[in-house]
Amino acid sequence: MTALTLHHEDAKGTHAMMPCLEDARLYRNLAYIGGKWTHDKTYFNVENPSNNEMIGHVSSLCREQVIHAVDVAHEAFSYWRRLTADSRSEYLMQWHDLILQNREDLARIMVIEQGKTLSDARGEVDYGASFIRWFAEEARRSYGETIPSHIPNAQLQTVREPIGVAALITPWNFPNAMITRKAAAALAIGCPVIIKPASETPFSALALAELADRAGFPPGVFNVVNGDAAMVSEVLCGNDKIKALSFTGSTRVGKLLLRQAADTVKKCSMELGGNAPFIVLEGMDVEQAAKAAIDAKFQTSGQDCLAANRIFVPRKQYSGFLDSFSRQMNALKVGDGFDPETEIGPLISARAVAKAAELVDDALSKGARKIGGDQSTAPGPNYFVPTLLADVTPDMAVYREENFCPVAGVLAYDSVDDVIEMANDTEYGLAAYVYGHDIRAIWKCMRGLEFGMVSINSVKMTGHPIPFGGMKQSGLGREGSRHGFDEYSEIKYCCLGGLPTASGS
Repeated sequence: MTALTLHHEDAKGTHAMMPCLEDARLYRNLAYIGGKWTHDKTYFNVENPSNNEMIGHVSSLCREQVIHAVDVAHEAFSYWRRLTADSRSEYLMQWHDLILQNREDLARIMVIEQGKTLSDARGEVDYGASFIRWFAEEARRSYGETIPSHIPNAQLQTVREPIGVAALITPWNFPNAMITRKAAAALAIGCPVIIKPASETPFSALALAELADRAGFPPGVFNVVNGDAAMVSEVLCGNDKIKALSFTGSTRVGKLLLRQAADTVKKCSMELGGNAPFIVLEGMDVEQAAKAAIDAKFQTSGQDCLAANRIFVPRKQYSGFLDSFSRQMNALKVGDGFDPETEIGPLISARAVAKAAELVDDALSKGARKIGGDQSTAPGPNYFVPTLLADVTPDMAVYREENFCPVAGVLAYDSVDDVIEMANDTEYGLAAYVYGHDIRAIWKCMRGLEFGMVSINSVKMTGHPIPFGGMKQSGLGREGSRHGFDEYSEIKYCCLGGLPTASGS
């Protein structure tokens, strides 16, 4: 890994050169409010999960400063909403182009603070930028509709109005794309945004703010605040000037935010936890199915809400699948994200490693078999070697909980009806995977699975044109696609009466 000398701007905004980035100005550590970089007296440290080295310190705002951010964004709303869709689209495309021009630096920041591989980080930058382009184009197509009138001499129609200031609370596992997916939709429809990134990964958010500043967004339209998570969420949820709240994170925290937002009746969109089933249908080639399951399970080192948590295999093919899966899993390279051979990076923290170990211990105590996963080979304290747990049962935590680690649970099933029932046996309903050739069984799974997204014979399922979201306790609303505007707008119905009839009377 390249030696890093990471310097920061001080309270006056000056910079030191950084050999790890081509553009040192992208490495910001102050909040961005009303078009200005601002700070408070206290800072919090950010560590590289690969080696636990401190990579910088970020200003932690006080309550009054967060309230000021809300006021500034609210003031900007009256101007931003009245711009033409073409004008907002041009701002977004300028931001989009700057992001792609600085792709390598944004990816390197992500590797340093989040731990994912450099290739994954580059992919996330591209993925995040795709949402900006999509909503820049969709801004010109936020149509209303004309309604055939049931009222004599009246014209009925709807228009889509921006809802107001949107608060966006984003996670550490996708520190770039979860911001752009939310912010692009809100900005395109006419809503200023206040972003609260995860404290583990603030630098990706602040780099995006720097590029938004260069794109020329008017003051107050794009804001990033850092600080105590409980305090910031309390302010954002309780302030009536915030009209929309979008959160990606755990179901537990999502429920807390919903309660806090209830008093001001905000429009809330929630992308919460997942417990994705991966269903191998009878007759599927086990090598091909195991390869796909490896990809679905270990994406983002398992720290992904779409990761396959429970893998269901026909009993007749169970033994062969375990052999193939374990062989491919044990070949995965665990290491630092800057190593081009690395496929599994570190987990975000020591707490995440401890949680993974608890899941394994719980399963083993209840009868599961551990295959692979020799933790003595881990290259550092925040690494967890990919582990296969066979013969998983519903009473195990690895079956019930969102794992968020490179631990795969596999179990056998006897019929399609059984596996659908088993897959649905969870409070979550975000994503599901089905691999097979029998179209009748595929169709039965597609319609029977209680998940917001079902992918057939493909691990890749997300992207800017699709409605991303879940059922049950996996969330509310959808992100991306034309439905992405729904979370940041209201449908206004207009009735224009007293019009002349077609004959002119």
